[in-house]
Amino acid sequence: MGKNLNEAMKMLEDSQRKVEEENEKKYARKDIPGPLQGSGQDMVSILQLVQNLMHGEEEEESSQAYRLQNVGEQGHMALLGHSLAAYISVLDKERLRKLTTRILSDTTLWLCRLFRYENGSAYYHEDDREGLLKICRLVIHTCYEDYTVEGFNVLCTKQPVIYISSAARTGLGQALCNQLGLPLSCMCRVPCNTMFGSQHQMDVALLDRLIKDDVECGKLPLLLVANAGTPGAGHTDKLGRLKELCEQYNMWLHVEGVNLATLALGYVSSSVLAATKCDSMTLTLGSWLGLPAVPAVTLYKHEDPSLSLVAGLTSSQPVEKLRALPLWLSLQYLGHDGIVERIKHASQLSQRLLENLKNLDFIKTSVEDELSSPVVVFKFFQKYLNRDLTPHAAQTSAIQHPVISNEGHIYDTFNQWLGDQLAQMVPASGIDVVELEDEGTCVRFSPLMTSAVLGTEIQDVDQLVDCLKMKIPVLTSTLQLREEFEQEVRRTVGLLYIEDLSWPGLGVVRYSYHSDEKNNDNQEKELEKINTELLKKLNELESDLTFSLGPEFGGQKNCVYIGMVTEDLDVSELVETIAATGREIEENSRLLENMTEVVRKGIQEAQLQLQKANEERLLEEGLLRQIPVVGSVLNWFSPFQASPKGRTFNLTAGSLESTESTYVSKAQGTGITPPPTPTSSLTKQKHLGQKIFKRSLRNSDAFSETSSVSHCDDMEKMDQRSPTLSPGQEQRPLEPEKTELLPKVVPQATNKDTEDIQSSKSLNDCTSVEEQGSQR
Repeated sequence: MGKNLNEAMKMLEDSQRKVEEENEKKYARKDIPGPLQGSGQDMVSILQLVQNLMHGEEEEESSQAYRLQNVGEQGHMALLGHSLAAYISVLDKERLRKLTTRILSDTTLWLCRLFRYENGSAYYHEDDREGLLKICRLVIHTCYEDYTVEGFNVLCTKQPVIYISSAARTGLGQALCNQLGLPLSCMCRVPCNTMFGSQHQMDVALLDRLIKDDVECGKLPLLLVANAGTPGAGHTDKLGRLKELCEQYNMWLHVEGVNLATLALGYVSSSVLAATKCDSMTLTLGSWLGLPAVPAVTLYKHEDPSLSLVAGLTSSQPVEKLRALPLWLSLQYLGHDGIVERIKHASQLSQRLLENLKNLDFIKTSVEDELSSPVVVFKFFQKYLNRDLTPHAAQTSAIQHPVISNEGHIYDTFNQWLGDQLAQMVPASGIDVVELEDEGTCVRFSPLMTSAVLGTEIQDVDQLVDCLKMKIPVLTSTLQLREEFEQEVRRTVGLLYIEDLSWPGLGVVRYSYHSDEKNNDNQEKELEKINTELLKKLNELESDLTFSLGPEFGGQKNCVYIGMVTEDLDVSELVETIAATGREIEENSRLLENMTEVVRKGIQEAQLQLQKANEERLLEEGLLRQIPVVGSVLNWFSPFQASPKGRTFNLTAGSLESTESTYVSKAQGTGITPPPTPTSSLTKQKHLGQKIFKRSLRNSDAFSETSSVSHCDDMEKMDQRSPTLSPGQEQRPLEPEKTELLPKVVPQATNKDTEDIQSSKSLNDCTSVEEQGSQR
């Protein structure tokens, strides 16, 4: 009895469970994303998904793998710090408070000692601009005592002013105003020096005048942001004089820049050492030491901890203090020697490159201190010389004046190309391109920001110098031949020179298509067709030049872009080849169009003639033969024989011909010999192994002698060949059509050949007489 009861209860529970599952499926949410549906995924599939997202496409895999190779043990310690921070956060409050306080105090003390900033506090943040933002809030609370109570109303009485250099990071001032809720009028950009000193340093005298003007207008100078290593050129402001100016007007001095890393070295330049007297500074240790995902640090000095708490520089939450844990682990792992070694190695790399650049021609450097500069900025530069490249240079002076005015744009384009090439050839160097206000486009080498991550070594710097030596002759040759190429193209009929200052190469040319057609769309299509075919033909030639359609965005349409060239380029031959190839393509295109029109008209004419022939056949055969039954009987009694009449279209002559001769002779006639296809003289006689568009290495005298000798040899061969090609033996039966078409030319050739034969016979007779005389 009990057994049956248990079975009955089990059946009821199973049925109830099935009803609940059906209800769950019925009322299940359909908007849940795929990875979250069901009971979750296993760890292996999740890690596989992360791996696929990390590697991505094959192109990105190589670059990511290269960066991951240089993480190193110190990077592993930083990554371990993030995991430990998550684990430590689950401890009880008392242990967590003690541990975070110890980590934060140790890290702050170590950083202040390493970078010579005594009795400072530290704020750890992910965004490197966040530290400056918190400092601005601290200064506002300090200068405006009622700001906590009244808010922005206090700012209306005296408008605050924040001063930043014009060489500062792009968008820094706007970002500060947006985060602080201040109008853009509160931000004052201080220009750099124009007459004396570095052009990337803040003009102190002008800053003094700006501050005085703001004070007279009732404004409150609040804070000055200076640079110890500008983002572009790496120059350091005159921090000593700026500090004196800030003390005079009771302003806060904040310093940031890559040169602050050199404070950890044994020898520090006086310009950078003055940063230790500032009110706050921001350090980006992650890039300097090659530590991934470590926070930036802002060191500051302030006596009121309550205002620091209100400004957000300190936090009462223990979890916020765990941001310093990755740095706490990494600094202990590296030690003082390891930290100094990495910063010193980066300085040695920049010094090694700077010494090599001094020995290179056409390279202009822009460094603050030639003895020790952590950032090296250089560019390709060649003084413009009014070179008389061609005999027509005097007549084209009006063309050369725009080149002088556009010289800056051309150098920017060439330096952009140079930086991209060096970055591709030596990726471990960390070379990049920067835009400076006065110098324009330059190439920058900043090993403090890249060497620890990329693992840059001395060998990479030497390879970079070797690549630079290879590219300089190409740049100089291309720059010199651009003017000659422009003049040659402008003198050549059928070619149009397109001025594109953003193209790093010899120049841009377009084959101009002349057409009487008024439809612009058809002309555009035909122009695109010819220039596309021209580009294809030029790329098929065996040359060292690169021909392309230009950049993907912003380039001219229907043009041929010619890349960098070498000094042995024959510009006249290149332009002549482009023009001849374009004419050949245009002639072939017109020949095809004319043939199409002739064929269409021929077909229409053939239809009319065939219709007329059918009418004539009806008249000849009679009406009775067209009746189905009667016509068959009549044809059986009296057959009617008519020769088939058709038409053939001669493509060469462009005319219709009757097919009667074809049916009579049962063979199709050859007709007139078609004219030869127009070809261009694209190639000149070159030496063995020499490519086209290259200037000959031999001088003109030797070339004239060899050419005259070869011409004499050809004439002797023609004289020896003429008796064997007499018209009476082989020429006349082989080419009957040519003799019929050219009746006047053949007799002349025959007379000339007979004269040659007679002269040869007389010579033979003379020699035979001499031989007989000698025998006697």
